[in-house]
Amino acid sequence: MSFTQRFLAHAARGRWLFTAALLSCFLIAGKLVGGVLVAPTVIFISDINRTGRLEVQNTANEPREVTVRLAYGLPQSDSLGNIYVNLKDSNITDPKAAVDWIKAFPRKVIVPPGGTQVIRMVARPPKDLPDGEYWARVVVTSREGTTELPSPEGDQAIETRLNMVMQTALMLKYRNGECMTRLELTHRDAWLTEEGMSVLLGMSNLGNASYMGILTCTVTDADNQQVLEKYLNIAVYDHLRRRVDLEFDRSEYRAPFKVAVSVSSEGRTDVAPEDLIVGNDVSYTMTVE
Repeated sequence: MSFTQRFLAHAARGRWLFTAALLSCFLIAGKLVGGVLVAPTVIFISDINRTGRLEVQNTANEPREVTVRLAYGLPQSDSLGNIYVNLKDSNITDPKAAVDWIKAFPRKVIVPPGGTQVIRMVARPPKDLPDGEYWARVVVTSREGTTELPSPEGDQAIETRLNMVMQTALMLKYRNGECMTRLELTHRDAWLTEEGMSVLLGMSNLGNASYMGILTCTVTDADNQQVLEKYLNIAVYDHLRRRVDLEFDRSEYRAPFKVAVSVSSEGRTDVAPEDLIVGNDVSYTMTVE
């Protein structure tokens, strides 16, 4: 039974009227939000062109209320390499935040079934802004409307309304002047697990713009036979720890194992070549017994 089914089953035992605002999900890399398709997933604006655009398409069979707001939040990690994002609407102290000087037009719109709405992002940066990249999150909320649910008759009769709200937070990057990025590996560790192997990497970005690249982990055994190869898209804004779990049956190979780790800013297919800032490549090899 799903979470929503359990929630409704619990609610049906009462005799009250409720409105549930559920499923407020931040799908950082997602595109489809409650029947609404948003693109692109990363918006680029610069001092040359201070206007960007976001397209919102309603793929549902009924109108959708869409709202747009600006927040701030970078990918962060704990000591175990788990990635999370904390969105902030106020008390933002990071000088790289662009929330206060980027506006969205319109901020609320009703998109008809099958319709498309263009949301424009306009940057009005402060004077004498230092070179580099500045960031904000474009939070798109799709309200699916009110769903009336059937209810039993008699003493068990209830009126139930379920308001479905979905959200996604897209990255917006404003580039001013000369932007560069340089990645450094600050921590490297790898160990065997019951499922195969885990790798923990610490990374620091020493440039003034985000490092967007591809992380590759290649595992070989004692006979130099390739066990597996795994690719991950990464984005490093300042400091980040990233754990990569590599699953394979260790009984089929001969130890010790080696894992070759490499990060390259080239090869991303989800970012247009003109939007990609090419940085350095890093690599490291570890032996795991």
